[in-house]
Amino acid sequence: MRLGRMVPVGMIAVFVFLAMGGSALAMDHAVKKMTKDGVGSYLTDAKGRTLYWFKKDSPGKSACAGPCVEKWPLYYREKVEAGDGTKEGDFGTITREDGKKQTTFRGYPLYYWAGDKAPGDTTGQGVNNVWYVVDPASFPPKM
Repeated sequence: MRLGRMVPVGMIAVFVFLAMGGSALAMDHAVKKMTKDGVGSYLTDAKGRTLYWFKKDSPGKSACAGPCVEKWPLYYREKVEAGDGTKEGDFGTITREDGKKQTTFRGYPLYYWAGDKAPGDTTGQGVNNVWYVVDPASFPPKM
């Protein structure tokens, strides 16, 4: 078939994206709720990677900087599709002191844990008694 030689690959990608109704992009930004024994309910990105919050953060402000961000990479999506147990208004964006953007859930910045190696891993839960998964039913927790 000669189509591939006559039409640039980028144009084919655009066509495929439009043919799918643009849904491929939206799926990458969906947040899902998962459940695991010993952890309970928690939020993940579209690929199943667990999202965490930092007890030292406050609404709209991250306390994790420098080497902390190497261990706890930022979660950021320009737009988040709310999943089970959440609504679109739960998600927002902050601009951190380092100038980077970070997605928030009910005002609190969201992170990944570098120690999680596969979708569904929750090895960051309870690290140093300050890092926790986000349970949408009881977030933010009463402190």
